Amino acid sequence: MPQVFFVIGPAGSGKSSVSKLIAEHYGAAYIDKDTATKRFTELLLTLNGSDPNERDNNEFYQQAILPLEYASILDLTRDNLSIGRSVVLDAPFGKFFADPDYLINARREHHWPEAELIVVHVRTNGEAVRARLEARGYERDEWKLNNWEQFWAASQANACEWKAARHVDVDNSGDAIDVGLLDVAFGVGADVTPSDPPA
Repeated sequence: MPQVFFVIGPAGSGKSSVSKLIAEHYGAAYIDKDTATKRFTELLLTLNGSDPNERDNNEFYQQAILPLEYASILDLTRDNLSIGRSVVLDAPFGKFFADPDYLINARREHHWPEAELIVVHVRTNGEAVRARLEARGYERDEWKLNNWEQFWAASQANACEWKAARHVDVDNSGDAIDVGLLDVAFGVGADVTPSDPPA
């Protein structure tokens, strides 16, 4: 049975690094929300007279664009699952954490075939997160850094309440993750089995 890995954590926690590692190790499709949606998001923000890099504090983005972004990547997930391909989703999903039935509803609304759902909580200490945000220099991170205490407190308080999935913690505070620890964390040999990527 294919798996869907929801790799979640605050900006700068290393979601992308962990997501790519999981996708490579298990031969899964890798879907990054920014890559899939950045161009139309920036265009829509510009056409609305908004800063194309502003996300966190932009009501138009939060109410009108963000739902379209997630609907798009959930549809891409369906397409991969329909051919038996496991999927790694690299996206924050924070807006949806408070809804315990989010995954149940998403599976139904996007017509997913049978799949095991695994929520990967990327855990990283605040000092490491701030250093990574500063180092990468993205314009969309300016609000986070300028309002650091508010951003970090909100990221820690926003717990994921999703049902119908297995929840796994991955510590990404260091410089690298041992892929062998992924097998331990995901219980390889029981539910998650590495697969060879297509030739």
